[in-house]
Amino acid sequence: MGAKSYILFIFLLALVIQAQGEHFLPDTTATTSSQNAMFPDSVTDKIKQNSFTRFVYERIVSEKSHSNELFDQYERLESLEGKKIASITIKQLDIFGPTFEDTAKVTDVGIEKFANKVHTRTSERIIQKNILFHVGDELDPERILENERIIRLLPFIKDVRIRAKVSAMDTSYVEMTVITKDVFAFGMRARFRSVDSGEIEMYNQNIWGAGHQIAAAAVTSVDEEPNVGFESSYSINNIRGHFVNLSLAYANTYRREGVLLDAEKQFLRTSTKWGGGLVSYRLFRSDRFYENDALRFEEPLDYRSFDAWAGYAFQVGGNTSQDNLQLVLAGRYRNLNFYERPDPGEDNNQLFSNSNFYMASIALSRRYYIRDHHILGYGITEDIPKGFLHEFVLGFDDNEATDRWYSHLYFSSGNLINYKPSYMFLSVGLGSFFNANRMEQGQFELNWNYISRQFRMGAQLGRQFLKLRYVYGINRFDQENLTLKNNYGIRGFYSDEALGQQRLVLSTETVIFQRKSILNFNFAFFGFADLGIIGSADENIFTQNYYTGIGGGVRLRNESLIFRTIQLRLSFYPGHPPDASGFGFSLRELSGTSFYSFQPRKPEPLQYK
Repeated sequence: MGAKSYILFIFLLALVIQAQGEHFLPDTTATTSSQNAMFPDSVTDKIKQNSFTRFVYERIVSEKSHSNELFDQYERLESLEGKKIASITIKQLDIFGPTFEDTAKVTDVGIEKFANKVHTRTSERIIQKNILFHVGDELDPERILENERIIRLLPFIKDVRIRAKVSAMDTSYVEMTVITKDVFAFGMRARFRSVDSGEIEMYNQNIWGAGHQIAAAAVTSVDEEPNVGFESSYSINNIRGHFVNLSLAYANTYRREGVLLDAEKQFLRTSTKWGGGLVSYRLFRSDRFYENDALRFEEPLDYRSFDAWAGYAFQVGGNTSQDNLQLVLAGRYRNLNFYERPDPGEDNNQLFSNSNFYMASIALSRRYYIRDHHILGYGITEDIPKGFLHEFVLGFDDNEATDRWYSHLYFSSGNLINYKPSYMFLSVGLGSFFNANRMEQGQFELNWNYISRQFRMGAQLGRQFLKLRYVYGINRFDQENLTLKNNYGIRGFYSDEALGQQRLVLSTETVIFQRKSILNFNFAFFGFADLGIIGSADENIFTQNYYTGIGGGVRLRNESLIFRTIQLRLSFYPGHPPDASGFGFSLRELSGTSFYSFQPRKPEPLQYK
């Protein structure tokens, strides 16, 4: 058996092992009997007769365990549609103890009582500026749903419910209550990059209850100066209720020294007309362009970047979640100016050249959100995007080395599965710079994600995740190589020999969520198998080098705390290259993950990474 056949055999064996325990609920159970048991015939008849509740039933309510609560809320809102809002009350729950179903519940655990006492609740003023409706407005159920999603995006809010009841004084009016639950905003983490370097960070995502984020880290290195460095950042969300976010950062470590200013207003809502942003930073010393860039430099870079963009969205569809459609026109200007850089050569002059890059885009976006749970989170409400984003980008790089045009086409869709408890995303992109009518630094990319509906494994709930990612480099520079390292390929796999300008990765993961928690800490066991193929762009991808990783572990998370998920992972890498280990062990904090997005964005070249 050859090396490639052996690696494929191991990968397929891992897939079979993962599939053994997966007992998916039959479609008839999920779509007919269980739903009819949850909703009496009179209710389901009403659903079919009303367009709004039918839309909610088919596209937003997804799983049995949360459907009763969510659908009751939606049906109540729909029955009150059009009534005037008489008052808005904000009710904040303790972090530990109460739930949205039982707001009077109190914790008996001493440490949780202490956390509730020392926690500074979010200021009502901060919540008020994130509320999209006002006294005197007519109740709009879809705006209420959108408002809950936007409040959930705040890093210091765990979850939210917005409820309405008829006013006792006048039945043509309703009284609104916004119920929020914070997370415990303070956290810290430690990370070791190697035996000789690491960092310790402390952060607060809701300092003084004002919704501001602050973080500070000490970064150490035995071999490189400064031996002890410092990084800090400060961020503000939704300045003056205009959904403009601002971040400031400073760093002086062995890896980099610089300052950053970042201000942006995204197309957060489907009704947002204007978006834009400005990013300006000055790096006096850096060993790479980007934080996780595989391309590093022995001589530090010294450069300045100024980046500004703006866009306008035309509403060309309806006003409801079902048929909203935005046509977005955007423009961008990026200036890059080097003070210290590697000596220019034939294959790197474009990488380190002073440039003025002008870009414009036209995009078509439709999006709505389905509420679900136990996907990336551990029981909290999650908003999964559905819809599409298609864009065309055209740019001109006024570069001191060579002026070049740029263009790309990008298509993405999340409407591939109508059956609501499972999700599928597909995107395809083709883009390149053009130098003397020749494609340069181009790429073709294909991404496919699948998230299964929930299945049962004994008494536990699980999901299956599948990903396929393909990147093909077109006339890339020699030093622009893809890798299979960690987030871009095989989990826990670190090799500088496994590289190339063409890469195909297939990943599968089974996650089993445990029903029981300890002190509000939730557990999930997982098993994974990753297959990576990488090599030259001049050959068929299936004739290139094969690598694989299989393993499993456990993840630990308390959704009431701000710190990220803790993961323990054991892994095995058959057929590994000489510079990589055959076994892996990892105990670390996972960086924040998010769903794919169909939100309009700034014009930007496709990312080759």
